[in-house]
Amino acid sequence: MDTAEFGYAERASRLRGAVVWRHRAREGGAKRILPDGCMDVIHSPGGLIVAGPDTVAHLAGVPAGSRSAAVRFAPGQGPAVLGVAAHEVRDQRVPLDALWPSARVRRLTERLDEASDPGAVLESELLAADRAPDPLAPRLLDRLRAGWSVAGIAADVGLSERQLHRRGLQLYGYGLKTLARILRLGAAMELARGGVAFATVAVSSGYADQAHLARDVKALAGVTMQELVHGSGPRQ
Repeated sequence: MDTAEFGYAERASRLRGAVVWRHRAREGGAKRILPDGCMDVIHSPGGLIVAGPDTVAHLAGVPAGSRSAAVRFAPGQGPAVLGVAAHEVRDQRVPLDALWPSARVRRLTERLDEASDPGAVLESELLAADRAPDPLAPRLLDRLRAGWSVAGIAADVGLSERQLHRRGLQLYGYGLKTLARILRLGAAMELARGGVAFATVAVSSGYADQAHLARDVKALAGVTMQELVHGSGPRQ
């Protein structure tokens, strides 16, 4: 990847359900990062951090010209690699050396600082740390995206709703009802950014009506749908 270019780019990773991304800011300012259930490991001039799953939008200060490279895990996949339950880093940006041995993180940071493609180096390090993920993670995610109720999912996987909630905290950082709400917002934003009328977005994404969509957007993102369509930045 050519980090001399401004803007954001990503590619599929060799890690299950992950992408490798890079970003170079042309202009400084705050970027609004929407909750998506994902966890990221991010390298920037400030070092290595883990971005936990957010419950609401996160505002990230980005200096002009700053460069970042990262691996983003799909919901439920990060804990197996990082060795931390998702809820322990929910709504946080945590230095990687708070989770991994400091000497290991220091050596990795030095390699990343010198690398022409830091994303590839980071990806290789995380591949070496990868452990077998919870087999329920993708199954639960698929059911939620298909519109299943939490009660229906619990019956399907043979867990009580309380057990399922605890599993959700470990894998995603929050219970499945919250994750479903966040996934629904993501689906709505994808349609809206594609030029679909907001009323149609609401119906297609599973909201009761456009007013329901507007309330959920405001609660999760802190701004209106119109502002999001024209002003949201990359997750970092």
